[in-house]
Amino acid sequence: MNFNFINMQPYSNPQYFIYLLLALVPIIVGLYYGKRLKTYEAIFSLLFLFLIFDGDHWQEGVNLILYLVYEFIITFAYLRYRTKKGSPNKSWIFNLAVILAILPLTAVKILIQMPKGTVPFVVGFLGISYITFKNVQVIMETRDGVIKEIDPGTYARFLLFFPTISSGPIDRYRRFKQDFDKAPSREQYLDDLQMAVRYLFQGFLYKFILGWFFGTYLLPKISIAGLATGNAVGGLKLSWWVVAYMYVYTMYLFFDFAGYSLFAVAISYFMGIHTPMNFNKPFISKNIKDFWNRWHMTLSFWFRDYIYMRFTFFAMKKKLIKNRIRLSQVSYLLLFLIMGFWHGLTWYYIVYGLYHATAIIINDYWLRFKRKHKDKIPSNRFTQWFAIFLTFQVVCLGMLIFSGYLSQLWFGWK
Repeated sequence: MNFNFINMQPYSNPQYFIYLLLALVPIIVGLYYGKRLKTYEAIFSLLFLFLIFDGDHWQEGVNLILYLVYEFIITFAYLRYRTKKGSPNKSWIFNLAVILAILPLTAVKILIQMPKGTVPFVVGFLGISYITFKNVQVIMETRDGVIKEIDPGTYARFLLFFPTISSGPIDRYRRFKQDFDKAPSREQYLDDLQMAVRYLFQGFLYKFILGWFFGTYLLPKISIAGLATGNAVGGLKLSWWVVAYMYVYTMYLFFDFAGYSLFAVAISYFMGIHTPMNFNKPFISKNIKDFWNRWHMTLSFWFRDYIYMRFTFFAMKKKLIKNRIRLSQVSYLLLFLIMGFWHGLTWYYIVYGLYHATAIIINDYWLRFKRKHKDKIPSNRFTQWFAIFLTFQVVCLGMLIFSGYLSQLWFGWK
C-alpha cells in the first residue's frame, strides 16, 4: 500500500482526514454499541504509524522499534525491582532508571546539532520526546507506588497511541488505562462524538485557516520586510516590522499548535479516549504563571510535576536551600532551563527558558508585594484588563526570542 501521493504525516492536510475518518468508522460503530474493538484499534494504529514512517522515513521507524524495546526493558526491569518482596527502595536504582530512559532523547538532541553529514545515520524519530515523557512518568509513578502493575499491551498502546504520538498532548498512564479498559456508555459516547466533531472543525479553523493566514501568508512577508529595513543598534536591525513579526509569529504558533492539539483530542474522543486538552484561552492570562497553566498544559504540568516539584522536595529534604523563596526561584530556573534545552541546543531556546524563569520570579515578587499591600493596590476591571494586556506583551516578547528571528537580525548570530 503506497499513500505517497499525499503527505501522511499526522494532520498535515485536509485530504489526510478522509483516510483517517474512514478508518475510524468500525471503532465508532463498535463504541456506539458498547464494544471496544481492541484488536482493530491496534491494527488501525499500526497502519497509520507505518504510513508515517513509510518511504524515506523508514529508518525512523526502525529507530522507534529499537527505542521501544529499550524502554520496555528499563521500565519492566524497574517495575520488577519495585514490586519484588523485600527489595529496598534504593534511590540510585531509580535515578539510574530515569537517566537511562532519558538517555536516547538526550543523545538525539545532541546529535541533531552536529554539522550536516557528520552523523552517518538517521537519529531519532517523530514523537521521541513525547514517548520519553510518558515513559519517565510511568517510572516515577512506579517508584512512588502509585503504579503497581503494568499491562504490556496497554502500555504499548499508551506509548504508541496514534492520535498523540508526534506532538502530544501528553496523557498519563493511569488515566489512559481507565478509558482503554472499558467502553463508554452510549450516552457518554454520543457526548464524546459531539465534542470530537466540535474539536475537529475548530482544529480546521485554527490550523488550516488562521494558522495558514498568519504563518504562510503574513509571516514571510513581514520577515522579509524586517530583514530589509530598520536601523542597526548594536548589530541588531530594529524596526516596526520586528514588532509586527513578534505578534504575527505568536498568533501563528498558537493557531498552528492549538489546531494540531485539537485534532489529536478530536480523534482520541472518536476512539473513546479522553486525551486532555492542551490549551485553555492562554491570551486571557492575568500573569505569566497563569499563562503556563493555560499554554501547552500537558507539557507544562508534566514539567511541573516531574521536575519542579520533585527537585523542590529533594532540595527541601536534603536542606540544600533553606529559604523557601530562594528554593522556588532556583527550581524555576532549573525547570525553564531544562525546557529551553529540550527545545534545542540553540542560544535563543536557552535565553527563552531564562526569560520565562525570570518573568515568573518577578511575578512572584509582585504577588507577594500585592498581598502585603492589598489595601493600597487597587483591584478593578481596569487593573484586570491591564494585567492581561501586560502579560500578553511579555508572552509575545518571549515568542519573538523563541522564534530565532532575532538571530537573523543580529549580524553574526546565524
